[in-house]
Order: sequence, then C-alpha cells, then structure tokens
Amino acid sequence: MVNQLAKQREILSVIDTLSGHYLQGKVRALRLAMIALLADGHLLLEDIPGLGKTTLALALSRALGLSFGRIQCTSDLLPSDITGLSIFDREQNNFRFIKGPIFNHILLVDEINRAMPKTQSAMLEAMEERKVTIEGTSYSLPHPFIVIATQNPLEQIGTYPLPESQLDRFLITTDIGYPPSQLEKDIIRDGGIRNKMIQIQPLLTLNDIELAKQAVATIQLNDKLVEYILAIAQASRGHKFIAAGISTRGAISMAAAARAAAYLDGRNYVIPEDVKLIAGPVAAHRLILRPEHRSLNHREVLLSIFNDVPVPLV
Repeated sequence: MVNQLAKQREILSVIDTLSGHYLQGKVRALRLAMIALLADGHLLLEDIPGLGKTTLALALSRALGLSFGRIQCTSDLLPSDITGLSIFDREQNNFRFIKGPIFNHILLVDEINRAMPKTQSAMLEAMEERKVTIEGTSYSLPHPFIVIATQNPLEQIGTYPLPESQLDRFLITTDIGYPPSQLEKDIIRDGGIRNKMIQIQPLLTLNDIELAKQAVATIQLNDKLVEYILAIAQASRGHKFIAAGISTRGAISMAAAARAAAYLDGRNYVIPEDVKLIAGPVAAHRLILRPEHRSLNHREVLLSIFNDVPVPLV
C-alpha cells in the first residue's frame, strides 16, 4: 500500500507540474487524460480550434517520457499513412515493412474527423487489440499505447462524423473549454507555450506507469457498485430518448475509469462518487439518441438517468 501511494503521488505530480507551469486551467482535462492512461483506454478531446487540445497531448507525452507519434488528418489521408506500408527493397530483393506513426506509446490524431471514414476505421484494430494487421501479418504495438485524438465540431467545413463503433473505442471524451478571464488575459500577454515545451522533462518512467496501472487493476469494486453501474447501463437502454444505450463495453469502461479515479484520490476502493465523476466523460458519447431527440445534450440525458437510479449505500 505504501508503494502504491508513492506511485500515486508521482502520477499526481505530472498533473500538478503541467497544470501549474504549462497548462493552467486544464486540470480537469489532464486528470481525465491520466485516468484514460491508467485504465488502458483512449482519449478524445472535442472542442473548437485554438483551445490547447494538441498542446495538452504534446505536453503530456513529454512529461510521461513516452514515445510520441502525430498524425494530422486531412481528407486525402490514407490508412497506410497511419499504420505503415511494405516497400520493395532492391538490395535485399524482398519487401520491407516501414512502420507508421501508430507504432508509438502516445499517438496524437489531430482533427480526426477531417479524415475520411475509411481512414478513421484503420485505427479500430489498434485501439481495441493493440496491434495492426497489414497484408496478412500482425504487428504488436508498444505498451502502454494510448490514442489522444482531437475533434472539431461537426458543423465545421470538411468534417466527417466518427462512426459509433469508433466512438465506442474511446474510453473518455471531454472538452477543453475557455480559460478563466484573468488566465486568458495572461496567456494573451505572454503568448502560447509551444516554445516552452522543450523545457518539460520526463517525470515518470515506463516502469512507473506500468506499476501504477497494475495498482489500478487491484482497486476494489464491490458488488453493490457493480450493480449500480449495471443499473445505469440498463436504464440507458430503456430510456425514451435513447435508441441505443450504454453497451457492455461501456459498462466495463465505467468500472475501469472509476478504479483509476479512486486511485488518483489515494483510495484502494471505489465509491459512488467515483462513478458519478467519470460517468459523463465515459458514457455520454456512447449514447445514440432517437432521430427526433438528436438535438438534446447527451450529458443532460445521462444526468436524467442518474437521477432515476438509486445510489447504493457502501
């Protein structure tokens, strides 16, 4: 337990350092990013351009000391631009596989919804199974592996909605939001932090991250909370506004994220507040609303479900 607490403090130091010196006003987004990493999931940052989505991913990769790959999505991006391709080596007289940017611990997929659906789907196997299959050969991805994707609002020109199957692969979806007025004033005066990124030194090792992930997996989730998560999922499936509710994968994701949230709070057990904390970021994007209700806010619909499901006493 003492060792677990020490690792937990090291994880929190990443959030504190980045939010205190480089990413002021982004504590919530940083915490959710760390929950995604510890729960072995992926993160989708959804907001308008210019609020620091890409900067957050870059800063996090440097602080974690992990290898980093970046894909700038455009309408002409090909699946092989992500996964890699085989080329003929004339000297060796055979084909040689050239790895794409997906073969990194952290993959930043910038403006993912500007890529064509076929290209978006190229990442499904990687996000689910941590491998890619090219020309019949499977290649394992490094561990840990996390996709941090950014997405602009769908009403912007040249964007394509992510298919439900791919949205379901993201453990957490969150926005960035505008900074507080005084902080935004300071940012305007001092300029952005891109030129300061080189100052960020690794605060963790691969071993630190693996030990923290192992500790998260041991966090206790008692039967009452399992039933609570199941009740939320089942209530979403029968809701009058929802065509397709939270899947079993979504319920598993809620449990995994709740364990990671408990770990960051220094507990070795989950409480109902952990489930409530992660419910919106984990479950809202998984809801498919009926056509006549698609103008509704997904998180508000999810909140109405929570209000109808009794909170267990643990």
